[in-house]
Amino acid sequence: MKRNLISIVPVVMSLILAAGCNDEQKSEEADLEPTPYETVNNFQGVTMKIKEGSVSPTNLTVVFENNSDKQGLYGEGFVLEKKSENQWFGVPSNVDEYSIQDIGYDLEPETVQEWEAVWEILYGSLDEGEYRIVKEIMDFRETGDYDEYYLTAEFMID
Repeated sequence: MKRNLISIVPVVMSLILAAGCNDEQKSEEADLEPTPYETVNNFQGVTMKIKEGSVSPTNLTVVFENNSDKQGLYGEGFVLEKKSENQWFGVPSNVDEYSIQDIGYDLEPETVQEWEAVWEILYGSLDEGEYRIVKEIMDFRETGDYDEYYLTAEFMID
């Protein structure tokens, strides 16, 4: 049986090119750490969302809403993650070592509060994509008596 090689060559070349793109994308993802935050947004009655119009490639403002009778407590720390193929990966930091102020912000029961995240020094200016910010918040009862939760809010950089 005689085959037409001319019609097979474009198909083979397409498969090779597609495989090359996938390998390059997989290589980039291999450099990224998958999210360690499997359970998020489970602090009953407490939410975090992005303030409308506040997102830029270097910062944003989140809005905490505490619709519970619990005392929330959060600090300056946060993590940025980027979504790729329906999975979250940590955005690599631009600096090897850094420190943050050890400040605790009270989130009183039945209150709404804003907090600004500025990441230009840590992460630089973000490329286009789908991201989320992750913040630790505690259900604080007294010193040494608290539960830790992680709140997330998703945002787009266009």
